[in-house]
Amino acid sequence: MRTLKNLLDRSPIDGFILAIVAAVVVAAFLPIRGSVAEAFDWVVVVAIGALFFLYGTRLHPREALDGLKHWRLHLLILAFTFVAFPIIGLALKPVAEPLIGDDLYAGLLFLCLVPSTVQSSIAFTSIARGNIAGAIVSASASNILGVFLTPLLVVALMANTGDAHIDASSILKIVGQILVPFIIGQLVRPWVGPFFARHAKITKLADRGTIVLVVYVAFSEGVDHGIWSSVDAAQMIWVAVISLLLVAFMLVLTDWVPKRLGFDRADTIAIQFCGTKKSLATGLPMATVLFAGSTVGLIVLPLMIFHQIQLIICSWLATRYGREAEEIEAAT
Repeated sequence: MRTLKNLLDRSPIDGFILAIVAAVVVAAFLPIRGSVAEAFDWVVVVAIGALFFLYGTRLHPREALDGLKHWRLHLLILAFTFVAFPIIGLALKPVAEPLIGDDLYAGLLFLCLVPSTVQSSIAFTSIARGNIAGAIVSASASNILGVFLTPLLVVALMANTGDAHIDASSILKIVGQILVPFIIGQLVRPWVGPFFARHAKITKLADRGTIVLVVYVAFSEGVDHGIWSSVDAAQMIWVAVISLLLVAFMLVLTDWVPKRLGFDRADTIAIQFCGTKKSLATGLPMATVLFAGSTVGLIVLPLMIFHQIQLIICSWLATRYGREAEEIEAAT
């Protein structure tokens, strides 16, 4: 075990990415089926609820109050997340659909509709010396609003795509899995918040472990329905290329627009890192509720690929911004 840990520590690839890849590989050869799959579905529901409960315990009301005052910043980030991304997703259809097929394009469009990440958006903003309070509030607001906005966008843009299934019960399931545990976490924060602050590894383990679990269950179901027979290597490569171009374009756009609107460096960094992210932790549970079981694996595949690409590029960019800030401080 120690040798394996040492190898992972030295690897240029993040261990989380390796774990997601491993979950897909294991699901391909050892998928869960039947009553075991039904039991795992309930495990996933509980794990997702626990994850968002932990998110609720982390956001201090004072941080939320400080961040809420900067309404222009939050409005712009939400516009990138829920307006610009969906428009770009629709615009990509004539080019992307012939290259990757209907189901993978549905997944590409779906990734454009999900909320921003929480943890990585805040972490990258912090590393880059941006507006951390603004990032905390914007990323959290994106996920809370996404509980309602993402299903509505799926209804509006994907009603005839990817076997989408949206009704009142679907939205209630999402609210029950994501929003209710988050609110409970906020309510009990005064008592449990200090404990989780001292044991941050618990939240990190729950965050990553839940995503790996959801990936494994979703792909097990997809394998059971034969998803790999409908995807070839060329389609996978095109999904990766399109995701890379999408990340690059949004990084440029979220840098150019804030500067033209007069935002300072710290705000621009928060806008860039919150406005370009798409949440795997929130998107996967939503996909399992909103789409039929046979297509969930294909629907979430573009989101998984996009998520890894955004983490790699943004970690490099945040480090570069952080070094620039240090040089500026040293020169003054």
